[in-house]
Amino acid sequence: LIAAENLDPARQEMEVNYFGSLRMSRAFAPVLKENGGAIINVLSVASLGNFPVLGSYSASKAALHSMTQGIRAELAAQGTRVFGVFPGPIQTDMAENFDMEKSPPAMIAEGTLDSVERGEEDIFIDPMAVQFRKDYFADAKAQEKELSAFLPGSGA
Repeated sequence: LIAAENLDPARQEMEVNYFGSLRMSRAFAPVLKENGGAIINVLSVASLGNFPVLGSYSASKAALHSMTQGIRAELAAQGTRVFGVFPGPIQTDMAENFDMEKSPPAMIAEGTLDSVERGEEDIFIDPMAVQFRKDYFADAKAQEKELSAFLPGSGA
């Protein structure tokens, strides 16, 4: 975040992950009020704890997480459910260079729909996400320190 040469990539991530989702939610809220349905925002475990090697991405997903909570409250009166999905790494181009287990997109999609049917508002499907949630709610500060150890030169 601090060492970045310019803020353009961070602005783009906020534009896509936060403002894009906000615009979509605003556009579809009246339609959902009339016809029913739900909003599903794809967040990330990085929205709960900042992964310093993906600092601005984590920040943009944290903003989306907060927005998801806000629109969940705002749209409850009209009967629109709002869900947040918190996956770990998924087998996509974005994660291809990460040396860790990644979940197939179909697994995340199927698990999300199953969770929506059960009414789970905060959805953790893949093994990393399930463990991340457990660790985060057990001791968020310890998890923050563990994540910071992935930053090159952290000394950890």
